[in-house]
Amino acid sequence: MAVTSDDLLTDASRRPEGYAPVPPPHRPADPAPELAELAEELREVAPADARDLTRVLLVRLAGLEEGTREYSYVRSSLVELNLSLVRFAMRRFGAHRENPEDLLQVGAVGLIKAIDRFDPERGVEFTTFAIPTILGEIRRHFRDTTWAVHVPRRLQELRLTLAKAQDALAHRLDRAPTVAELAEHLELSQEEVIEGLNAANAHTTDSLDVPAGDDEGGPGALAARLGGADERLGLVEDLVSLQPLIAALPERERLVLSLRFTHDLTQSQIGARLGLSQMHVSRLLARTLKRLREGLGAA
Repeated sequence: MAVTSDDLLTDASRRPEGYAPVPPPHRPADPAPELAELAEELREVAPADARDLTRVLLVRLAGLEEGTREYSYVRSSLVELNLSLVRFAMRRFGAHRENPEDLLQVGAVGLIKAIDRFDPERGVEFTTFAIPTILGEIRRHFRDTTWAVHVPRRLQELRLTLAKAQDALAHRLDRAPTVAELAEHLELSQEEVIEGLNAANAHTTDSLDVPAGDDEGGPGALAARLGGADERLGLVEDLVSLQPLIAALPERERLVLSLRFTHDLTQSQIGARLGLSQMHVSRLLARTLKRLREGLGAA
């Protein structure tokens, strides 16, 4: 049975004469200097040796306790040793306008996840496991942070599916496919295809200050060539609503309205033409306009 320190303290009287405790085995005080030196040497490792060294460090990492200094140094060494995998994965996204340094950091996050999840006992090469993890992290970055307008994930995936279908059909038909052809090829409705095509427009946007080109009046910002809101459009709805109300007025009141607002005659001129006093014309206009306002309010 194992003897604890409490047992030794309470049973000190039982110790034989000349008893001396056995010193504990010697342990290194801190493995950090050794690992720090190793991390410095990783930059000079030849690519041919990187795979073997990665395998050794992964086995060593699996036997360490997470959170210790040695664990952190081995993990950091693995990240530095395998950053070339991140740069290799970044080549697949060369068409994107993302900052390379930002993309390198995103890929490094994927590399760290691959290191943490890798199990050396499965007998799988680390490269085979790490590349899909890094690519998945970069794709997730593009999906969640690079869209100018947020759209549902379903539409983001539909956009990629449509892009592949467009390339395949364009190669087969030697022309751009129609919406109906895309829908038949993907076994989707035309409404779903149109929704996915519209979602693609939300991926990137341009500033209104970007130069619009030198056609149609010379260079200038795009904002300067966009139309503004026409306040007179609101009058169209009022005129359409007024047509049946005016048609229902007596003929004399319609004539007074026409002379006043179409021919721009004064009340005195209208009275002289119709044989009415200016006061009578004023009362006719006031009564007619009140009736029209009430009709618009009730419409």
